Amino acid sequence: MWSIVLMGLAGLLVGGALSFRQQKSPRWVPIVFYILAGLSLLAAYLLTLPGT
Repeated sequence: MWSIVLMGLAGLLVGGALSFRQQKSPRWVPIVFYILAGLSLLAAYLLTLPGT
């Protein structure tokens, strides 16, 4: 369940990064959004691994 929510959050973050890039915002803003999206996908993947 949480992995699906995190994947959706990653999609929103990538969309936000693309939007901020299109609006000519400072370069660090879309980079932070892309990093957060990547971390969200990593967390979603880690939640799908079997527990120990």
